[in-house]
Amino acid sequence: MAANKKYKDSLFSLIFNNSEALRELYGAIEGPLAPNAVITVNTLSDVLYMEQYNDISFTVDNKLVILIEHQSTINPNMPLRLLLYIARVYEKIVERKDLYREKLLVIPRPEFIVLYNGVKPYPEQKTLRLSDAFAVKGGAAALDLEAKVFNINEGHNEPIVGKSENLKGYRIFVDKIRDGRKTMPLDKAMKAAIEYCLERKILVKILKENSSEVINMLLAEWNIDEAKEVWREEALEEGLEKGREETREEIAKRALGEGFPVEMIQKITGLDTVTITGLSAK
Repeated sequence: MAANKKYKDSLFSLIFNNSEALRELYGAIEGPLAPNAVITVNTLSDVLYMEQYNDISFTVDNKLVILIEHQSTINPNMPLRLLLYIARVYEKIVERKDLYREKLLVIPRPEFIVLYNGVKPYPEQKTLRLSDAFAVKGGAAALDLEAKVFNINEGHNEPIVGKSENLKGYRIFVDKIRDGRKTMPLDKAMKAAIEYCLERKILVKILKENSSEVINMLLAEWNIDEAKEVWREEALEEGLEKGREETREEIAKRALGEGFPVEMIQKITGLDTVTITGLSAK
């Protein structure tokens, strides 16, 4: 496999890792921000492993903190993951000593957005709630989190996609790879998609400056998706209950052995990074 073992970003986060791209994206989804609004990117990362924990997080004038995740597979656990992410983001932007002051500490209001472009059918829009996962139902929850999910596949949420050239370009690029894979290997489909987009001035800056990195990113993303399906089938054939801890750890071990990055394995298995890195020593 030709994946880069020092994988740092997903293609999605590479495209939207600057204030202007985020201004455009957020404006397309929720409405335009004030022209003078200050956007500060604070995406979570692990310096030691050169990996990201979440796709994108940023503040707007220190009044809003926005987490945007991209998903190519349906994941009902996104609210729980976002809860863990937002807690860490607040740890980054709040001084710990301020937590003990008598004066109320004002923090930016959180918003959670998930953009879905997988191949399985999904509604136009859907709201995922943390409370749906609670073992005890009913009554007012002491804690909850809502994530808005938008299907950005062709034919879905066109008014949103049409307002963001970067989001539209991302969708076109991914669609061209999917079409190409019907008749050619993955790496050739990627190169053909890059040529197609460059000829039509789509994502030109990103693709010209990062074409080899983009190929490595997507080789990792696509291969791990396919591997995950194979591993799941094997687990079922062996009589293992779907979702059991042993199964997740076995998947993590195999992925580590193939050189997949810890951050990507975490997204697939739901295991924490400490558990995953501990498996590499076993």
